[in-house]
Amino acid sequence: MLRSGDPAPPFELPDLEGRLWRLDGAPALVVFWKAACATCQLVFPYLQRLAQAYPEDGWLLLAVSQNGQAAARRFAQELGLTLPLLIEGEGWPVSKQYDPEATPTLFLIDEDGTVELTSIGFDKAELNEIARRLAERLGVEPQEIAAQDDGNPLFKPG
Repeated sequence: MLRSGDPAPPFELPDLEGRLWRLDGAPALVVFWKAACATCQLVFPYLQRLAQAYPEDGWLLLAVSQNGQAAARRFAQELGLTLPLLIEGEGWPVSKQYDPEATPTLFLIDEDGTVELTSIGFDKAELNEIARRLAERLGVEPQEIAAQDDGNPLFKPG
């Protein structure tokens, strides 16, 4: 699995509408997930908040599905997601390069294409740290994405 300091492999994948998204070194949060993963279902509303808090001008949120298009579309509809969900091809070529230990796994990628932070599972402190680092990079006020007392656990493994 990629760790902090490792180079993030570039990739290009289509979203649910067929639009191609590229990771080519720009600041990004890359998330590997599966539709049937209970922890993924827990983390995605927070990722949606992150996308809404910091409009994608200067960074990318790329959620890489390890399911087919139909399962990813149902997942998006059930959770009311508007962020881009990318579909991997057969054999999971991008997942093989990043080698996440579990789903969800989040990789915060800095401007030079290096993994800055890796987060496995659901961790409110790490989600807020990702939000803080993005805000710093974008020159905006940081926002709390995961309130400690919102009724969800502080941590849940993937």
